[in-house]
Amino acid sequence: MRNTARTRRIAAASAAAAMFAVSACGTDQQAGQGGGAGGQQSGGGDIAEPVVTTYDGGIYVLDGETLEVKADIPLEGFNRINPAGDDRHVMVSTSEGFQVLDAVGGQLTDVTFGGAEPGHVVRHAGRTVLFTDGTGQVRSFDPHDLGDGKPSTEEYTTEEPHHGVAVELDNGGMLVTLGNEEERNGIAILDESRSEVTRNENCPGVHGESAAQGGAIAVGCEDGVLIYRDGKITKVDSPTDYGRIGNQAGSPESPILLGDYKKDEDAELERPEQISLVDTENAKLQRVDLPSSYTFRSLARGPEGEALVLGTDGKIHVVDPDSGELTESIPVLDEEWSEPLEWQEPRPAIFVRGGTAYVSDPEEKQLHAVDLESGETTATADLEAAPNELSGVVHAH
Repeated sequence: MRNTARTRRIAAASAAAAMFAVSACGTDQQAGQGGGAGGQQSGGGDIAEPVVTTYDGGIYVLDGETLEVKADIPLEGFNRINPAGDDRHVMVSTSEGFQVLDAVGGQLTDVTFGGAEPGHVVRHAGRTVLFTDGTGQVRSFDPHDLGDGKPSTEEYTTEEPHHGVAVELDNGGMLVTLGNEEERNGIAILDESRSEVTRNENCPGVHGESAAQGGAIAVGCEDGVLIYRDGKITKVDSPTDYGRIGNQAGSPESPILLGDYKKDEDAELERPEQISLVDTENAKLQRVDLPSSYTFRSLARGPEGEALVLGTDGKIHVVDPDSGELTESIPVLDEEWSEPLEWQEPRPAIFVRGGTAYVSDPEEKQLHAVDLESGETTATADLEAAPNELSGVVHAH
């Protein structure tokens, strides 16, 4: 995996990755159950390659190269963060809706998208889509307009509110989940005028989404995945009766999606030791055993499409998505860790941008930058509070 061709492609892969769907969602619980905007504090001047992490009571914005904390922004409650889709902003989900963080400037803006229970933030086809669980409201916009204030949005409302997701397609259409407060069961495809074209309701517990090379979009089910590709929806069944894939990570470098895989329907908290690799071209699912368990904040993709999984053994496990071979395990954290029962509680997380993986360590109150090419930890930040959510800006073009 470590060769000169890979090194040359890191910058190009980083730029292309911004065009693909990304979301951050943990479980079937509602996101953004926290407080609204509090005070704000800028470190002054532009922050290079900002990395953002939440903590109990605020948000840190760090220089992505040195990991120096450049801004400490007070913000009460449990708040979630996702890339906004440009190279400057991050979306913050609070109890009152989505609020835009100017990460380069190190301060919250007054640009907000109100609504109860803000959920998924998805970037695809040059558009950013916000899904508000409490209302079923879907808002899409060009993220490059965020620098001019609140952008104009295109809006759609689902049949019933639910914990869902929406993806704007390359042709201007949209993929939206189907469900209500009690259950979720599939997806619908809408055309550019938001009229329904087709649907599939064979996806119990639909959750999460990701995009793959070739334009395929997949969503997870409790018994497999649904793949939308070339105008058709295809179901790929799990090899076990219950095989939940709720979180996925895609790459523009690969037609294969990385997903979690849970097979114990009755577990209070399953700590899985298998991942799923879904081939969106051939509609096939492969399971891969790992040497440790992992959580919903453990999945990422490398600059060449490598499947990256942050394990509870403190290592980044690198899996070849084509063969399913575990090619490398990169040590990052000194101690093993265990997933907490409450999904909002801090646990190590991974955020990858280009050839660098950022890994948080709540127990030690640290954040590490890891060079994926060499496997070396290039910088470490010592924080005053334990980091929780982890994200940053992306490089959209």
